Amino acid sequence: MSQLTTHILDTTQGKPAPGVLIVLYHQHDDTWKEMVRGITNNDGRITDWLPKEAVLPAGQYKLKFETGDYYKQQMIPSFYPFVEVIFSIIDGSHYHVPLLLNPYGYSTYRGS
Repeated sequence: MSQLTTHILDTTQGKPAPGVLIVLYHQHDDTWKEMVRGITNNDGRITDWLPKEAVLPAGQYKLKFETGDYYKQQMIPSFYPFVEVIFSIIDGSHYHVPLLLNPYGYSTYRGS
């Protein structure tokens, strides 16, 4: 498992959200540099987009969840075309950033 993991739970259905593109960015000065892209598995998770031994440097990071495409595929109208979550990495510990999602709202927290 990589140092950074994520998952999406579709709270309307009470199920994971598979097939969602998520892009990880790292902030450099005033710009965001794309690091890696991943797609959630059948359990709505991405656990392996960084090598196990990779340690991210301290700094500001952003996950961009392409939520609009997820709902479009289901033919469900959605208010958010994407969700961006910005967070800080301060050390080499594990960081889990989940997204609780529905067509008209979302929530996130630092998981374990």
